[in-house]
Amino acid sequence: MGRKNSVPGEAGPRHLGAVSDWVVLLLGVLRAMLRRRQALVLENLLLRQQLAVALRARPRPRLRRRDRVFWVLARRACADWPRHLVLVRPETVLRWHRQSWRLFWWWRSGRPTGRPRVPLEVRALIRRLSQENRLWGTERIRGELLKLGIAVSNGSIRRYRWRRPARPPSQTWRTFLRNHAPQIWAADLFTVFVLFFVTHDRRDLVHFRITAHPTAAWVWRQFLEAMAWGRQPRYVLRDRDAAYGRAFATQAAALGIETLLTPFRAPKANAIAERAIRTLRTECLDHVLVLDERHLERVLKEYVAHYNTERPHRSLGLVPPVAGAPAPLAPLTASERIVARPVLGGLHHVYERAA
Repeated sequence: MGRKNSVPGEAGPRHLGAVSDWVVLLLGVLRAMLRRRQALVLENLLLRQQLAVALRARPRPRLRRRDRVFWVLARRACADWPRHLVLVRPETVLRWHRQSWRLFWWWRSGRPTGRPRVPLEVRALIRRLSQENRLWGTERIRGELLKLGIAVSNGSIRRYRWRRPARPPSQTWRTFLRNHAPQIWAADLFTVFVLFFVTHDRRDLVHFRITAHPTAAWVWRQFLEAMAWGRQPRYVLRDRDAAYGRAFATQAAALGIETLLTPFRAPKANAIAERAIRTLRTECLDHVLVLDERHLERVLKEYVAHYNTERPHRSLGLVPPVAGAPAPLAPLTASERIVARPVLGGLHHVYERAA
């Protein structure tokens, strides 16, 4: 009476599960008996290696270089190596294999270093150009080197150019103004008017003049002087400044020139002229103390000559606006000397090979 009745259908699945375990065990034993001893030893080695890596660190083991070399060699020795992988995927082992082959052929080919290294004399020249011309960027230095027949990438110039020493820590300009506000006076100067004409195709400054009192007659006279020697545009793009006068468009139309006016408060519509003004300021006027109108004209005359004939222009493939592309020159040698000619008292420099 104390024996419980068995539930129908409960012992059957449990009995089938035990039988299936025995079948899997027998199949494993038969497979081990049929396999060669070498394959068993190799499988044991692969599993032991992964176990050693897993017990090396917790919670996540880190693979070392010798572990990667082990699996690269195991891929060559064991045909069914992916079946024994537990820690990494087969794609990872294939990537290690490709990297090892690249390293091997790099060693067999004489250990090349990729691109040829920049010669020492070119490195010294890059450092000299960047140190003597603090306002020049990487692209400007590359253009100056192309004029000398030296082709160097921007990455090499950034690597070897001179860098100014780190400044010591100090208070910011805003902090200085706030601390000394009662003792500071503010002063400013209004610059004189500079009228210039620049072409859209080659970006060359064809004419410029300076005055403190621009009038419509003066502007028209300068426009006629700019068209000397047969240079006459088809269109004139300008803003709506009152200094041009109301008759400027009519007088230009009589010469066959159409005047195009930019929209109100739209400096981007005359981007070529605005960019020329920025260049004149950042590379010349912001670094020169102008004494009077004559001094300003002399400074701009020297810089405009440098701008048109010697300064590399980005939009023209690092070629000056007036001068053509430089002729190809032979590579720079260690015995060859580079001569520098200062512009604006050393604010910029022009470099040439010594004769």
